[in-house]
Amino acid sequence: MSKLLFLSLRNGEIGPDVAHAEYHDALRATGLSEVEMELRVIDSPDSELGPLDPVSGIIVGGCSLNVTNPERDAWHKRIDDILSATVESGKPVFFVCFGISWLVDHLGGEIGRTHPEPSGPTTVDVVADDVLAGPSGTFTALTGHTENPVRVPGSVTVVATAPDGMVQMVRYTDRVWATQFHAEMDADAMRTRMDFFHDYGYFPAEEYARIVADLPNHDVSRANGLLRTFTRLCTEGRFD
Repeated sequence: MSKLLFLSLRNGEIGPDVAHAEYHDALRATGLSEVEMELRVIDSPDSELGPLDPVSGIIVGGCSLNVTNPERDAWHKRIDDILSATVESGKPVFFVCFGISWLVDHLGGEIGRTHPEPSGPTTVDVVADDVLAGPSGTFTALTGHTENPVRVPGSVTVVATAPDGMVQMVRYTDRVWATQFHAEMDADAMRTRMDFFHDYGYFPAEEYARIVADLPNHDVSRANGLLRTFTRLCTEGRFD
């Protein structure tokens, strides 16, 4: 039976709990069951991608790593190899957060720390007609990151930007997408993720209560809808 694959890039003491949480966030956003979407965790230099024959599409979750880190340890290098394999597999792929920096860097672009965003809502302006994002419009998503694409290579289409011009979403070929924001998150998911990464610099500790209280005020259904549309196209065999 064809199914989707959720690839989690988490390790360390909290890694298993974060992987479980983001996997279930993706299940909620896509409307799939655990039978319909498999979880595989890349948590060590010895991790394997595994067979892709039964997989109709791949969703890659976020990661605490940064492309702009001056050194890459063995786990980071293993992630590079595995993500390269997903792009080269010919399967449709949807990268979240870390994945947009990884993809742009992998394809020859430039990543910097010019537009960091604290945990919370972000505005997404669709600037290119896209099968997932639609022809135009503005919507809200949830985010939190320290780095971002500053130069996108010619092989990559910018699908959406922020009001200040920061790249929010890109497409590579006709079957690889990446978002700067967390397309899988709703308010509860963002609060859970903030609890995991309270001391990672994604938000000022003194702002935690205010940010969490504000999260339910934002409609992120269109951001979540990107993953639901991706899932539908994969399960319908539109990329075969």
